[in-house]
Amino acid sequence: MNKRKIILNLCTSLDFFIEGENGEIDWCLTDQDYGMTDFLARIDTILLGRKSYIQLVREAPTAFSDKKKIVFSTTLKEIPDGVKIIRANIEEEVNTLLNTPGKDIWLFGGKVLTSALLELNLIDEFIIAIHPLILGQGKPLLIPNNQRKKLILTDTKTFSTGLVQLYYKVDK
Repeated sequence: MNKRKIILNLCTSLDFFIEGENGEIDWCLTDQDYGMTDFLARIDTILLGRKSYIQLVREAPTAFSDKKKIVFSTTLKEIPDGVKIIRANIEEEVNTLLNTPGKDIWLFGGKVLTSALLELNLIDEFIIAIHPLILGQGKPLLIPNNQRKKLILTDTKTFSTGLVQLYYKVDK
């Protein structure tokens, strides 16, 4: 059995913000599929930080209803049935998930969860969709830390809209 992979798949502006200053994501291009159908067929679980989960529920409450959702939060009080919450022991919980049979796992975000999983060396792949605009300010892709990670470019895709997708695997 192959071990499942955690894949960070997200959009960013050219200046590497994943949201605008007020949390807006209306700048993300949605006029094409951009490979999402194939990606969604590859995964069965979505990992979300508290803020990303709240935003997903607010913006698209029925999105990804066929996927298991796991939210990482110490403060979130109410979650609907079918959504798992992890409050502690992130590394242990994620390693258990990785060794449970299933498809790959989408790390949806946000930056706190992404940075924590990156520090724990638990992210296997990155799919970064760089949108052709500069936001100027907003929420950055990662929280700065002193850890260096080598990535290996495995693919690139360009689209007529100017969007560029970069595919990396983490050199572990």
